[in-house]
Amino acid sequence: MSSDHTSSAPRRTLRLRRESWGFVIGSFLFGMAATRVYGQAVGPEIDNITYFVGSLFFTTAGFIQLRLSGRPVPGEESATVERYDWWAALIQFVGTLLFNVSTGVVLIQSLTVEQDRVWGWRPDLFGSTAFLVASGLAVVATTETDKLWDPHARNWRSTWLNMIGSVAFGVSAVGAYIVPGTDALKNATIADLGTFVGAVCFLVAALLMRPTHPRYSPNQARTRS
Repeated sequence: MSSDHTSSAPRRTLRLRRESWGFVIGSFLFGMAATRVYGQAVGPEIDNITYFVGSLFFTTAGFIQLRLSGRPVPGEESATVERYDWWAALIQFVGTLLFNVSTGVVLIQSLTVEQDRVWGWRPDLFGSTAFLVASGLAVVATTETDKLWDPHARNWRSTWLNMIGSVAFGVSAVGAYIVPGTDALKNATIADLGTFVGAVCFLVAALLMRPTHPRYSPNQARTRS
């Protein structure tokens, strides 16, 4: 049994590190693309591509997170934290797929304003909502293991940073609403600022949760068996 732990734990740690770096890179690209300095320097096409590539890193990290949370749907016998963790990971993964759609649609230049609103803004809004719901479930899961207010717990800080980032993404989606009859955003400044703040929160949260390489000794292996 100890050999199972020594062989599986490093693989899990590697996956956790990949998940963390996926969210870090995706957040960095979203935050960079949201700044006007970068957008003016590279132009709108490269800026939109940056968003899309960032969304792919989010999706990859979200898929790893879902796999690590457990493949079968938790049942009644599962602990509360397991159920909330699994649903949080699933809903967040769906949210990343919606961001793939919303950022990918922007790359299609031939869409009408109405098509852009339906296929671009709506997935953006639903994706932000999915992130917000997932963050809420993660808060519940963290509360089951830590206190609701525990500044010294790394999980606690990361969870609440993700919640703040999800709220910021939601505000950004509202600001990015396309005013009917025009091709203008309701509030481009709020849309960019919300994306930037959310991306920074997600980036810091991912760095906080980045695991270190485990070092095992024979004694540690026996205590885990």
